[in-house]
Amino acid sequence: MTDTPPCPQCNSSFAYPTGQSLMCPECGYEWNPEEVAAENAAPVVRDANGNVLQDGDDVVIVKDLPVKGASKALKAGTKVKHIRLVEGDHNIDCRIDGFGAMALKSEFVKKA
Repeated sequence: MTDTPPCPQCNSSFAYPTGQSLMCPECGYEWNPEEVAAENAAPVVRDANGNVLQDGDDVVIVKDLPVKGASKALKAGTKVKHIRLVEGDHNIDCRIDGFGAMALKSEFVKKA
């Protein structure tokens, strides 16, 4: 049995190779398995210095950030422990002492 991946369009297991791509005989969809794997890969989140961030990392805020609804801003140098990476514009979820749950953008933090 061949180990070709199923069709991403219809999930058929009868895909066959056609040069560098694969073809589905049931729906006629043709795809490059390397491109599909690249699209499904998790996005890489980088900090302000270009370091790769991972779940559970500790980070430091690099500039003062105003917080909507709060009387004071988050100061540069505030340490944030145990971040969680999420999809979206604000790609870091965390809990900051004195502020509570927060969503931050990765370009405003650096790895501690």
